[in-house]
Amino acid sequence: MAADIVLISDPRVAAIPVRESGEPLADVRGRLRVDDRLADAIGAYAHLRSGLLARLEKAENLLPSGYHLLIVEGYRPIPTQRHYFDEYRDQLQASFPEMTPAEAHVAASRYVSPVEVAPHTAGAAVDLTLCSPEGVEYDMGTAVNDNPEQSDGACYTAAANIGPEAREHRAILGKALAEAGLINYPTEWWHWSYGDRYWAFTTGASFALYGPTPF
Repeated sequence: MAADIVLISDPRVAAIPVRESGEPLADVRGRLRVDDRLADAIGAYAHLRSGLLARLEKAENLLPSGYHLLIVEGYRPIPTQRHYFDEYRDQLQASFPEMTPAEAHVAASRYVSPVEVAPHTAGAAVDLTLCSPEGVEYDMGTAVNDNPEQSDGACYTAAANIGPEAREHRAILGKALAEAGLINYPTEWWHWSYGDRYWAFTTGASFALYGPTPF
């Protein structure tokens, strides 16, 4: 793990207050391309805070010709987030029994946010990739949601062990999203957010705009 990466489990991130804006969740479907690989029965995955969705639409318009955003997952109910985190933490402890529970908690946060600070439960984070006009996904170096063990660390946004084409595609994605006001979680090239605690920490904002919200 790069020494300069601040993980979302860092106490400095959790300490940032939330001043809930009250913005509603909005349905991404019909506004941007949405993949259904992680679709849930109630359609929560295809919802985001309206301010984040507006910024994604701006980013879509900033992309070069032939490129489009493909939304994979947005909002997650708290039980879903807790399940994801606990399952991955438990996998790590089984694979690396020398880890203490505290170490496993931190290591798991490279890939899944602890529920108490998770931006997906606020509708403030989106997992996404790039696709062609025909919906074919571009080479990004790893699949969306490949964890650090599966990818040998290639899931990290600035990973050196990816090809030049994938690096170019990550740069295209990152440029458009950053210009639209989103920030990346640097251990996951596909994870971008706006208005959450990690966004506030990264941008120097004194508070987050979005906290956990019911669907």
